[in-house]
Amino acid sequence: MSTPQVPAAHNVLRILTLLSSSDAPLSAARIQRALDLPRSSTYHLLAELQDSGFVVHLPGPGTYGLGLAAYRMASAYTTQQPLVRFAAKDLETIAVLVGGSTHLSRLAGSEVVYLHEARAPRAVSLVTEVGVRLPALSTASGRVMVAHLPEPEVKAIFSTSGEQRSYRALTGRLALARERGWEEEREEVSRGQESLAVALVDHLGRPAAALAATFEAGSRDDAQRAEVVERLSAAARRVAGKFFGGE
Repeated sequence: MSTPQVPAAHNVLRILTLLSSSDAPLSAARIQRALDLPRSSTYHLLAELQDSGFVVHLPGPGTYGLGLAAYRMASAYTTQQPLVRFAAKDLETIAVLVGGSTHLSRLAGSEVVYLHEARAPRAVSLVTEVGVRLPALSTASGRVMVAHLPEPEVKAIFSTSGEQRSYRALTGRLALARERGWEEEREEVSRGQESLAVALVDHLGRPAAALAATFEAGSRDDAQRAEVVERLSAAARRVAGKFFGGE
């Protein structure tokens, strides 16, 4: 391993990485031992991180945890990462078209995590806000992504999801989603709302993300729903082309 050119900066990043990987706040002594740092340096670095808001000190137990500045940085990543930036304009346009909301989400184990939301003026607030996680098999976005996974991965997601329907029924639905290129749900996530979702597939044919539109249930006829699916599909192709080098 090469010697860091700026040791203090290197050790600050090591402290933040350690805190972010821990399930609970850590004492300065434990941080010092884990990272093999001098005692005085450990306290100086923690004091600087505390002053800048990246670390908070809990006086009672005498431990340190991640601060609000670290959370803001993590939140900024979800809105600035390339997939979100490439898709944001299309999602805003589609949200206005349906008079509801659009989302970009990704798989995280047996869940979907929502990374971006665009909302039309006066659209209702939904549970699917940025950072929210939901069971993948309970959402159109999750199912349309799972539909592009190999069977062993589908089985693993099914076994840990708590899904009530049979595996055979699920795979039949996933096969339909894969064949037609989109998935739907009605009032499975939010009362009075329905969603249409498409997968954004990478150069290996794996689901990199899902784009979805959510709007008032029953407010759009078949032709209008088909238009929403085509808009989402066109956006997914455009983003995949930019992100994975197809354009």
